Amino acid sequence: MNNDNNENEEKRDEVETEVEEFVPEDGEGNVATAEAKLKKLREELKQCQLDKQEYLTLSQRLKADYLNLEKATEARRGEIIQFANQALLLDLLDLTDSFELAFANQTAWQAVGENWRKGVEYIYTKLVGILKDHGLAPIDPLGEPFDPTSHESLESVAVDKEDQDGQVVAVMKKGYRLQGKVLRPAQVKVGAFNK
Repeated sequence: MNNDNNENEEKRDEVETEVEEFVPEDGEGNVATAEAKLKKLREELKQCQLDKQEYLTLSQRLKADYLNLEKATEARRGEIIQFANQALLLDLLDLTDSFELAFANQTAWQAVGENWRKGVEYIYTKLVGILKDHGLAPIDPLGEPFDPTSHESLESVAVDKEDQDGQVVAVMKKGYRLQGKVLRPAQVKVGAFNK
């Protein structure tokens, strides 16, 4: 038993020696200084955590702003592409007007050979198809109320019926919309009822 007691005493002495040998960072064994340093490190850690959260929030906000900018840029690019050929389409509309004027003169149109008429009608149909494929839609407002946002009034025409007052009674030149936006207003004559 004595041996067991001696061994226990030796172990206790070793543990006490290890505890006594603990020396804080200041190298002098001053516990108060070590606690002050520990407190300072905890404050720095807390500040680092606050900074980390602030940077994370900023990063998330910047990412959202970037994604919004990317979407807006893509939408704008699509709009630019959509309306890029506007001048060319307007020139082609003049060409369709010429075809329609030729078709309107029935006397001259019937005097031309049938095969030639079919060829011209085919070309006109192809042209109208191309315009439609590029997002052009005709505005043909005959019988509708006059709308200054999509019609251009060339003159007022006296009408006998009161329900025709303010309505389009003749279309001189079709208008066209490009993807819903008026590219060229329809040129019209508007009815004016006099009592």
